[in-house]
Amino acid sequence: MSQPRHGFRAGLDSVLLGAATDAGRKTLLDLGCGVGTAALVALSHQQSLTAVLADQNTEMLALAQTNIAENAMVERANTLAVDVSAKGAVRLAAGLADNAFATVIANPPFFADGAGTLAGDAGRAGARHMDAEALDLWVKTAAGCAAGGGEIIFIYPAESLTPLLNAFDRRFGALTVLPLTPRPGAAASRVLVRGIKGSRAPLTLLASRALHDDSGRGFQPAFDAIFRGTARLDW
Repeated sequence: MSQPRHGFRAGLDSVLLGAATDAGRKTLLDLGCGVGTAALVALSHQQSLTAVLADQNTEMLALAQTNIAENAMVERANTLAVDVSAKGAVRLAAGLADNAFATVIANPPFFADGAGTLAGDAGRAGARHMDAEALDLWVKTAAGCAAGGGEIIFIYPAESLTPLLNAFDRRFGALTVLPLTPRPGAAASRVLVRGIKGSRAPLTLLASRALHDDSGRGFQPAFDAIFRGTARLDW
């Protein structure tokens, strides 16, 4: 994966997000795709999958196009320059279709307004700074782009779960929340949240899973396999 020398860089969250998708689905939309890590992970696991990688940052999209080409996925993926939080008419004009994707994924910006320290680099700041209203717009876009019965999956910091759940609960059913902890016994640092468009099934809160072993250094075997590309996330 080619990434910018400075600014936001994809990490474990993007790999987990791509590995969390349902293997039986055929079309995927990656909202705020950055350099395309999550979508390319999903594509590598599902040979019949096609994907649209959407972002408003043209520098990131250029890198995403490079990554698509260098991973021999040109026939299965394309990029789209669009503001994820724009109104529906603007998104449609940019080429982002409604009700079109079996899976929609996102790793949205995660610092609330006034929280944390924003990086000086504009790309990094834009990729890490979001308030609850803006987050709701991302979920609204995901709902509009997902087909009926489609899955919508976000990965987000555990401390900001409340606004994300609020946004999901208004639009989806069959919500599933997977807390991720740094090591056994630690508090969750990340959550994966999945919803199904059109479902009325209740929420499922899964048991937390630790990424690392007790030492905090090595990965647990299940996650080590995911990060090596030999396994998917079963949840």
